[in-house]
Amino acid sequence: MTITAWTFVLAVFLGMVTQYLFAGIKSMLLAAVNLVIIVFIGILFDMIGIAATAADEVPVLAKAAKKTPGAREALFLIRHADRVSNFCNDVVGDIAGIISGGLGALLVLRLVAGGYFRESPLLSIFLTGIISALTVGGKALGKTFAIERSTEIILGVAYLLTKIDAILPGKSIFGNALPRKRK
Repeated sequence: MTITAWTFVLAVFLGMVTQYLFAGIKSMLLAAVNLVIIVFIGILFDMIGIAATAADEVPVLAKAAKKTPGAREALFLIRHADRVSNFCNDVVGDIAGIISGGLGALLVLRLVAGGYFRESPLLSIFLTGIISALTVGGKALGKTFAIERSTEIILGVAYLLTKIDAILPGKSIFGNALPRKRK
C-alpha cells in the first residue's frame, strides 16, 4: 500500500513538472531533447536497480572496512536490494516510461498543430516506435553494463547519496539504519 501511494504521489508530481516544463518549451528540438532525457532517466534508474540486485557484498565489505566513503551506504543498498530495485525499476523506471509516452503524444499533437505534419496515425505510431526502441534498447544495454559493473555502480550511487544526505537537513536518506556522522 505504501509503495502504491508513493508511486501515485511521485507520478503526479513528476507528471506535473514535466508537463509544465514541456509546455514552456517552444522549440521542437528542445521538446525532443526533454523527451530523450526522461527516457534516459528511466534507463539510468533501471541500471541502478539491476546493479543493486547483482552487486557482490564481499568487495563492498572490504571497502567499508577501509572506511571508503559511501561503502557503508552501498552495503545498505545491497542488503536492501529488493526495495532499491522496486523503487528504481518499478517506481521511477515505469513512471519515466509512462511520462515519456505522454510526452510523445504531446509532441505529436504539437507537430500536427504546428503544421509540420498532417494528422495521421502513422506519425504517432512512428514516434511510439522510436520511444519504445530507445527505452527497451537502452535498458538492455544498461542491464548488461549494470550486471558487469554492479559493485562500482552501487558504490558510485551510494557515494552520491551520502553527499546529498550531508546537504539535507533532518532525517537521513537511509533512515535510522545508518546513524549520521557527526562533523
